Amino acid sequence: MSKLRIAVQKSGRLHDESMELLKDIGISIDNGIDQLKASARNFPVEVFYLRNGDIPQYLKDGVVDAAIIGENVLIEKGEGINIVEKLGFSKCRVCIAVPKTMDYKQISDLDGKRIATSYPNTIQSYLDKNGIKANLHIINGSVEIAPNIGLADAICDIVSSGSTLFKNNLKEVEMILKSEAVLAVSPVLDDEKQAILDRIQFRIKSVLKGRESKYVLLNAPNDKVKDIINVLPGMKSPTVLPLAEVGWSSVHSVISKNEFWDVIDELKANGAQGILVCPIEKMVL
Repeated sequence: MSKLRIAVQKSGRLHDESMELLKDIGISIDNGIDQLKASARNFPVEVFYLRNGDIPQYLKDGVVDAAIIGENVLIEKGEGINIVEKLGFSKCRVCIAVPKTMDYKQISDLDGKRIATSYPNTIQSYLDKNGIKANLHIINGSVEIAPNIGLADAICDIVSSGSTLFKNNLKEVEMILKSEAVLAVSPVLDDEKQAILDRIQFRIKSVLKGRESKYVLLNAPNDKVKDIINVLPGMKSPTVLPLAEVGWSSVHSVISKNEFWDVIDELKANGAQGILVCPIEKMVL
């Protein structure tokens, strides 16, 4: 039987969160220290641990069938590669930053300047769109140091918290794009491996839906249940069960974690009591 070959970053935060996702979808990986490839015990999958920047070419060539990779890397190097699922972790942005001492007002201030970057295609496209001509210095590594050593007037790099920019006396002035981890697929995937990928994607959707939802249980007087149901739409409709105490019911539903506090405030205002909120491990639709 064929095995689906999935590439993940070999180290760092994206690696850790990718392996956690595979674990959450029930795929057990036997990997030792410094292994470049490992097989799953319970699923037709092999995991390849690769440099993030190399993964797009491996996808194009069919060396790997799928990958968990930063969207920003695909935008830079992965033309023609399909993204089948956005995964919601390892979020960052690709930005232009300049020294804090620079009197930056608008993108035209970069005209004729030197920009250090590991994302030449991304920044060049952005500059072209804005009619800016700048000199790019391609650096693989610590781009943030370039202005401090006189190599560049500005940088273009990924930013997560902004702490690295702060430490290097830089300020963010332009955001080019937002990025997160994605599930990407080789353009030469055959039908047998597509079937395996479909199973994996179904499991991933269930995990992601669970992560973004909360399970809510509450008690309410029967004359308030209708009002509470209007606040609490569930997957189809909330579950309502009678309590031992006459005139009271228990209402169960699922809410988005992004709407959590607003919904809780409305529930209390409409007579809900004993509200219990639980995390959801997986949600199969």
